[in-house]
Amino acid sequence: MTKRSEPINTLLIANRGEIACRVMRTAKAMGIRTIAVYSEADAAAPHVKMADDAQLIGPAPVSESYLDASKIIAAAQEKNADAIHPGYGFLSENAAFAQACADAGITFVGPNPDAIDLMGDKAKAKRRMIEAGVPCVPGYQGEDQTDDALMAEARNVGFPLMVKAAAGGGGRGMRLVEKDGDLKSALSTARSEAINAFGSGDLILEKAIIEPRHVEIQVFADRHGNVVHFGERDCSVQRRHQKVLEEAPCPVMTGPLREEMGAAAVKAARDINYVGAGTVEFLLDANGSFYFLEMNTRLQVEHPVTEMVTGVDLVALQLRVAQGMPLDLSQEEISLRGHAIEARLYAEDPGDGFLPATGPIAHWSPATGEGVRIDAGVASGGAVSPFYDPMIAKVIAHGASRDEARAKLVRALKETTLFGTTTNKHFLIEALEKKAFRAGAATTAFIAENFRDEDLTTPTLTPRDAIIAAVLQYSRSAVSAAESAIIAPVHLTGWSSASAIRTPFRYAAGDAEISVGVEATDTNHFHAFVDGEATPIDVAVHAIADTTATLEIGGSRVSLKFLTPPEDPSHIFLDTDNGVFSLSNLNQRFAVAEDAAGAGSVTAPMHGLLLEVFAEAGAPVKRGDRLAILEAMKMQHEILAPIDGSVSAVHAAAGAQIAADALLLEIEADPS
Repeated sequence: MTKRSEPINTLLIANRGEIACRVMRTAKAMGIRTIAVYSEADAAAPHVKMADDAQLIGPAPVSESYLDASKIIAAAQEKNADAIHPGYGFLSENAAFAQACADAGITFVGPNPDAIDLMGDKAKAKRRMIEAGVPCVPGYQGEDQTDDALMAEARNVGFPLMVKAAAGGGGRGMRLVEKDGDLKSALSTARSEAINAFGSGDLILEKAIIEPRHVEIQVFADRHGNVVHFGERDCSVQRRHQKVLEEAPCPVMTGPLREEMGAAAVKAARDINYVGAGTVEFLLDANGSFYFLEMNTRLQVEHPVTEMVTGVDLVALQLRVAQGMPLDLSQEEISLRGHAIEARLYAEDPGDGFLPATGPIAHWSPATGEGVRIDAGVASGGAVSPFYDPMIAKVIAHGASRDEARAKLVRALKETTLFGTTTNKHFLIEALEKKAFRAGAATTAFIAENFRDEDLTTPTLTPRDAIIAAVLQYSRSAVSAAESAIIAPVHLTGWSSASAIRTPFRYAAGDAEISVGVEATDTNHFHAFVDGEATPIDVAVHAIADTTATLEIGGSRVSLKFLTPPEDPSHIFLDTDNGVFSLSNLNQRFAVAEDAAGAGSVTAPMHGLLLEVFAEAGAPVKRGDRLAILEAMKMQHEILAPIDGSVSAVHAAAGAQIAADALLLEIEADPS
């Protein structure tokens, strides 16, 4: 790339959510005007409100909005943008888009199209890195993509092995194959997912490195020939090849190993004449050997941990390099201070196979505090859309030591609340508290080794939770009644000249149903009777505000967050140390929906596009058979038969957009 100065006065961010907000914060601090783009589903999103100006680019589906390069370029031209920052995901690693920006005279904040094209194809990238002398995992990255060729090469590589989309990342189009018999199905599924996610069905094969660490090096290069690295990040804690926890520095890193891995990453960047921010990812085995995995030619989701340990704003550096400025920073001047850990907060249900959870956001309250940073793209009153990635925020903490950072992150997660849809918050807390993570011993097998399926359950409602809900709802309704009364003083609320008035509450969550009777003994003290027990439990409300409360139950103090929606007084959200609950007082809800579908029904677990339906009416099925494939939030989800039997009816066809809980088909159970 030629050395030239390209001042950026107006920047369009071709993305959404937390990364769009994060880029805007730095751009605004640098005095750069910001332009947001948005789909119809994001019209009221935080990144739109934060920008200096915004442009609608199409309907909710990404193919008609955020992935439509022509609409992005047109928006930039309409708003007189000098440059486009792609964030990550969407068009950030699309070489054709980078070239389209150049052709339109717009600065692309990222590397040149040739580098994106090369490193975006895992097969080409691996061949180039082998030529450059960068250590690589043994495997196959050839051009013959027939099933016969791939199956033959897989047997040469040996099992277990990884099947990967050559053109993608983020766990899509990736399958671990343990034995020969699973290979054909894995190739078919990975290729289908790759085509849908990246537009290319090309695959590569790699020998599976057993229980490695996933360690990546942050590199940066300018147009003047300077290339440096900013140390490493350990991203080993993953689920379905999606990163969950990331930290810097790596817990087992040594000075010599960092120097060796850093030199390999810098070599990789130099070899392809790279410019801008990039991340070279490696697998690190227990013996200290490392292997090139891929290079992401963009800013990473986990870049904040590097910023916190180096004190460098990587987005600011991106914007300076994009304007033709030199890095003005030598390798010797880059040092790591303390430790930082990031947790990805997802809208998903760990108790239901981590399925994405969509819906309205009734309340969003991020934690604050020294050494705590939260990058989010949601707000109270918004929604988690089924059209986009389910990550809603990143919670990051920095400390002088690794354990200080870990403890701060646990506290920050506990103090961060989202009501309205399920999140993985308590799963993240539990992961951070596991002995293996505390010891810095987590590998890519961490979640599989530390969480059994039976551990990943929906929180169970306890009597204490039900008491909290009942007393808070009682208190809220009492205050509301007092405020609407003409002359009755607040301290007489609930008082009667006859026997004490007991207000009934009944809650259900999962398999649990608990009844609580509440009697007020004075303004802030109550008796709670659980499931008709004669002996009351003493409850005192020490403090109560809009969304926070401190109570004492049976002599034990508890602080929590809650929300009683004004439009639905029968409902309450609770965030306690036991979990997050969305509860309704069933004594105020007289109509309860019945399960009309029956035990043999198969319903959609979430909103999405039904890609394939394998079952036909009258066909026999066995428990666990694949019935259909649903695509949602950029991933493909197999829908399996819940029982043995025969298909009695099929209610949906491939290609249809399906709502959550929609009836897909019915199975008549085999007589036992």
